[in-house]
Amino acid sequence: MQNKLIKVNSSDNVAVALINLKAGEIISFERENIEILSYTKSKHKIALKKFNVGDRIIMYGVLVGTANNTIEKGDVLTTENVKHQSDKVFGKTEDFHWTAPNVEKWKNRTFMGFHREDGQVGTENVWLFFPLVFCENRNIEILKEIFEKELLKQKPSAQQLLLRSLVNNVDSIMDETETSNNVFDNIDVKFITHPGGCGGIRQDSESLAKLLAGYVNNPNVAGVTVLSLGCQNLQIDIFKDALKAINPNLNKPVLIYEQQQMGTVDEMLTAIVKDSFVAIKEANNMKRKPAPLSKLRVGLECGGSDGFSGISANPTLGVVSDLLVALKGTAILAEFPELCGVEQELVNRCVDEKDSDKFLALMKAFEKSVVDAGSGFDMNPSPGNIKDGLITDAMKSAGAAKKGGTSPVESVLDYGEYISKNGLVLLCTPGNDVESTTALVGAGANMVLFTTGLGTPTGNPIAPIVKVASNTELAVKMPDIIDIETGAVIRGEKNIEEMADELLEFMIAVASGTIKTKAKLLNQNDFIPWRRGVSL
Repeated sequence: MQNKLIKVNSSDNVAVALINLKAGEIISFERENIEILSYTKSKHKIALKKFNVGDRIIMYGVLVGTANNTIEKGDVLTTENVKHQSDKVFGKTEDFHWTAPNVEKWKNRTFMGFHREDGQVGTENVWLFFPLVFCENRNIEILKEIFEKELLKQKPSAQQLLLRSLVNNVDSIMDETETSNNVFDNIDVKFITHPGGCGGIRQDSESLAKLLAGYVNNPNVAGVTVLSLGCQNLQIDIFKDALKAINPNLNKPVLIYEQQQMGTVDEMLTAIVKDSFVAIKEANNMKRKPAPLSKLRVGLECGGSDGFSGISANPTLGVVSDLLVALKGTAILAEFPELCGVEQELVNRCVDEKDSDKFLALMKAFEKSVVDAGSGFDMNPSPGNIKDGLITDAMKSAGAAKKGGTSPVESVLDYGEYISKNGLVLLCTPGNDVESTTALVGAGANMVLFTTGLGTPTGNPIAPIVKVASNTELAVKMPDIIDIETGAVIRGEKNIEEMADELLEFMIAVASGTIKTKAKLLNQNDFIPWRRGVSL
């Protein structure tokens, strides 16, 4: 019989409902009977003791809120009776010691990747088009239409065929002669647009330059075509300086075109198509070769989280993260607003005290900017999060942080900085799914593990996004966006370690190109830079 409640940490004073619970139901839990006082949906939290106003609510072993009013034992926690609260952090409080997991079964495993001259290894081989300023977005879209029509020759979708039938006033149109037929076998051609590069503060343009430079340097990219208008804040020289700062010896083709120096749009696009096609054809000669798992740089992300995310999917990523670190690979934990309440643990895990100081400084500056804007980290949980049991930011954060496992923090990066060390890395990003995923790839991630309890189609132009569901119901309902699910953990059929082994095997197949992620099959190519400033 499936358990009805679970306590995540031995010091917790709340438990999570694993199934829907009826009012009046008596549950035997930890050698005592608990009467459920009101109907409680699965994923929500039950009080294991009586809370008076101001009492501390502990989950995952940390403070996640305080009682807003009296909460009786057996009652459900809600946004009405609980308010966000987290412990203050002032610096390192204890030494950290880590016992790495046994990786004997993985140490000789490889994936088939694209080896770059600087030693990085890509899981994809992509030629990327992007603008330095939003004024060039239209030209990027024109190039996208040209290249996709001629290089991809995609089979019409069911919706396109439906529209044809409606236009032609017939019951249906089935054209079996139209099939997908990519011209090139070993390279994808992708396109990025964005709303930045001018009009905002100069710091935002400089930040965007770093982000775009990170995409160029990412091992999944074979080369790029860059469009500039000419008069914008994000000048070509600023972009080149950002590239040089990340990789002074970059040896990839970077084709740059400035419209105000080239005459008509037609003349510029003609030159771009001719030059880019030659470069893409050359990049297509790159072949996959074996690479050790230490060459995996994996971003850790969550979005559309639910009350099971921190129990099944996120801890599974945590074990995978620890395995990668033990194999000398890299795991990147981001979303700083969703680390609120677990800062002390992360500070203590920092190998270098400079990194612990940097982490706290970035967290404080971020929170201040949010408060100055009239909000706060306590506003982070979305309506979907709250509906599915994540009622405070600290509660959401404590579960989200599980993605980072238990290993030492080797480095802390601000937004736009690029990975320079293996191991667990903290990267300052917003909690916004796409902004954070965009930044993870810009920091060098060649794959992203993305947990979700509610479902999200998020993808990326250059890196595979592996969607990990926290529950089986989601995987059944939205099979077109979910790659792998961890509901067996909730049902007690598998433990976290078994689930992590299954996920790592899946990752190797994705990194080798033998499995395409659902986001890639959907051609989901999301890219949103983080704007920290204002428009001028």
